[in-house]
Amino acid sequence: MTISQPISSSWKSIAAVFEKAALEAGRPILAIHRAGAHARYKADASPVTEADEQAEAVILSELHKSCVGIPIVAEEQVAAGHIPDIASKAFILVDPLDGTKEFINRHPDFTVNIALIENGIPVIGFVYAPALEIAYVGHPEGAEKLWVDEEFRISRREPMRARTTPVPSIAVASRSHRCAQTDDFLNRCGAKEIRTVGSSLKFCLIAEGVADIYPRFGRTMEWDTAAGDAVLRAAGGITVDLAGQPLVYGKTGRDGYADFANPDFVARCGGGT
Repeated sequence: MTISQPISSSWKSIAAVFEKAALEAGRPILAIHRAGAHARYKADASPVTEADEQAEAVILSELHKSCVGIPIVAEEQVAAGHIPDIASKAFILVDPLDGTKEFINRHPDFTVNIALIENGIPVIGFVYAPALEIAYVGHPEGAEKLWVDEEFRISRREPMRARTTPVPSIAVASRSHRCAQTDDFLNRCGAKEIRTVGSSLKFCLIAEGVADIYPRFGRTMEWDTAAGDAVLRAAGGITVDLAGQPLVYGKTGRDGYADFANPDFVARCGGGT
């Protein structure tokens, strides 16, 4: 199977490629997680392990075979200075190991994230949590939760939908990146319960209807959010900036801002304001 631009009618094939790539990446990630990872720090002070690098190599190998002509923006490749031209093109965003701090500290809530961006919108997203043996996919026809067996195969699929509520009952917040602005927002948003979760799983918990809102203040990159955002939007939710506008992807060439850096945002279920 080979997919190239234009790709608007190829979403089923692309979602299948993302699924295969993410599940295969789970093999080295889990092997290193069980053995114990060795972290070092990049120029932006974020941690990276051999699991990030091995998983990205697996994902890129699969994507290059099947998604010919679609630019791929991958976290570790960008850190090494390899950034493709994405102007006026659909492109793929890859975070091979989101929640590296969780991974290093032996928490299970880390994920593999792969997303397709068209016209600044995340239209297909695949999020895989290897240690939890679950995955999520969002696409133009909806969102699903997937269960993954010990052989890295999908054993069950179920459609899912975000809740619709004007006032959130359950909020999710980052374990490793919580700040005073987050706490202030959580105190004001009306949520009766706050759950602390790592990685892009926060988007997915809203998408499956077990949480309602996720505020994030502070730096994130597009590869951190795109796949989870795609899942959430496919399930009926949305991610917006602080002006209430949907988060846009492919942000490059802006004075004073790093390429692919996100603004502060709020991810939420349907029915909010």
